[in-house]
Amino acid sequence: MILKLVGHDYKYAAEQIMLMMFPGERPEYAEPEPGALSAVITVSRGDGFATASTRLQTAEGTVFRGSSRVSSGKLRGKLETDRLLQKIIKLSFFRAAVRATGQEPAWGALTGIRPGKLVTAMFEKGYSERRATGVLVREYSVSPERAALCADTARASMEVKRSLQPRDVCLYIGIPFCPTRCAYCSFVSHSVEKAAKLVEPFLQTLTREIDETAALADSLGLRTVSVYMGGGTPTTLSAEQLNGLLGHLEERFDLSSVREFTVEAGRPDTITSEKLSVLRSHGVGRISVNPQTMSDRVLEAIGRRHTSSDVLEAAALVRAAGFDGMNMDLIAGLPADSPSGFSDTLDKVLSLSPENITVHTLSLKRGTRITLEGTEIPTGAEVADMLDTAGSRLRSAGYAPYYLYRQKYMSGGFENVGWCLPGHEGLYNICIMEELCTILALGGGGVTKLVAPESGRIERIFNAKYPYEYIGSEEKASARKEKIREFYEKEFF
Repeated sequence: MILKLVGHDYKYAAEQIMLMMFPGERPEYAEPEPGALSAVITVSRGDGFATASTRLQTAEGTVFRGSSRVSSGKLRGKLETDRLLQKIIKLSFFRAAVRATGQEPAWGALTGIRPGKLVTAMFEKGYSERRATGVLVREYSVSPERAALCADTARASMEVKRSLQPRDVCLYIGIPFCPTRCAYCSFVSHSVEKAAKLVEPFLQTLTREIDETAALADSLGLRTVSVYMGGGTPTTLSAEQLNGLLGHLEERFDLSSVREFTVEAGRPDTITSEKLSVLRSHGVGRISVNPQTMSDRVLEAIGRRHTSSDVLEAAALVRAAGFDGMNMDLIAGLPADSPSGFSDTLDKVLSLSPENITVHTLSLKRGTRITLEGTEIPTGAEVADMLDTAGSRLRSAGYAPYYLYRQKYMSGGFENVGWCLPGHEGLYNICIMEELCTILALGGGGVTKLVAPESGRIERIFNAKYPYEYIGSEEKASARKEKIREFYEKEFF
């Protein structure tokens, strides 16, 4: 889609709203041409108001317009001015696009990853739930159902925020190996079939990173309140490897303040009684068994080498091992799935009574097999049906939403939502998605997110993505770790 910006250079805002309203398009900056889908987005500023207007032309030549404005008196300081001008740019494009397509997304004109943060900010200003959700509905055209999701997750976020101290941190350990690569996967993960020789050197490097990070955390007085091991699929490792890794973690880090220890077992074809016993012996209390679907036909379509029966057996092993909580991930919009098939998956998962159920929307990212091969997937309307069914059924079964986030290229422009039974909110999930405290990330593809609660300052430090890069990057990793010290010395000393 051709974009032309007039009177401003807010490319990111323009591209965000364009990708949401026209997910199959990519931005191209040029002069609009006859027969090409294009949008001219103009910002003009007067004494009374700043106005954004969008002229959207379809490939057939039909023109649709949209506009939004903000009082000039509210444009105070660069940050606030940027925020408000980007808001009206998005709203003007959104209104033109709704007229052009005849469709209004469930999230209206909201494009951010963390829509719940808007409601949290309003709650902290003393807004009632009715007033806060009303702002989303009236100003951003968010559906009442999505506004209610934001309110629920904002309350959970605020409760966790009240429980945290300034130097509390979460620890993430990334294990970028899986049995096989799923068709929808865009994460940094290697099939262990192809990368088995990298596992041991990876673990040796990770062990040294644990040593260095633990010493740094101790010197800065950081307190670990949550540990999350993800990937990839951590249980791709053998029981012996898991035992060695977790034992070393316990030796180096002070885990006495940990309130939650989660491991993503994920793939049921990696779960054994022996591995679960090892995890329990090291204090892991929460574990994920992620079927994504309970349809064998859909499992085959996404390249998984297990069946729905394997999921049931894995869940039984988890229950027998005595974990405090079990999470199960589902994905709405997978190839070969349908609303009725997704409903059947919900029936089977609910029969297991997991403490947490996370409902994801398929994200159509570049590099996934689904995108590269042009695999047929359910329509946006079918995905909406799946998500509506999930929300209704989960609430009826006693689950409540506790964290929420969105991603680019999601089918239908929807969301991912974590649901839980009362008292089983995932601490790590809330902390990372709502940016409530620092996340110290170790391992391949780990992203450390440094958060200063008082100032709101956030910095990110990226580990090498792939196992072979991570193994050879220790010197650079040590330099990156010093940024953690610099951050805390500036913010806290």
